Amino acid sequence: MRPLRPGPLRWLWYALGGGLPPRYREWVLYDASRDRWVLRHFVRSALQISLVSLPILMLVPGPAWGRWSALLLGWLVGLQYALWFMDGSVERRVRRAGYPPGALQAARDALHAEERAAAAARYAARYRSGDPR
Repeated sequence: MRPLRPGPLRWLWYALGGGLPPRYREWVLYDASRDRWVLRHFVRSALQISLVSLPILMLVPGPAWGRWSALLLGWLVGLQYALWFMDGSVERRVRRAGYPPGALQAARDALHAEERAAAAARYAARYRSGDPR
């Protein structure tokens, strides 16, 4: 079951780093623990970077190639920082929603518990049975 999702304006606020009301608490954990959480993190980061991009293109003096080069390098650095601080940033969002430390990893582990158990069973059957396939 999917929890209550925020509307577009609340999501925009959330993507820019703002907090959500308590009724969206479950959605924050859902958003941070599902399979494509990394992609959603980069979408939020790209939205934050894009807010700076338009003023750079419009207001910074100089040739167009210089502005576009600065913009490209800014995007690369911004996305690199988004990659470096990804886990901490997402963990902070979940903690701000009211969850205790470690709740995010527990939710991710619970999501893939069956897959890990099946992989462990395959491993045990293959390497502990003495069958040298």
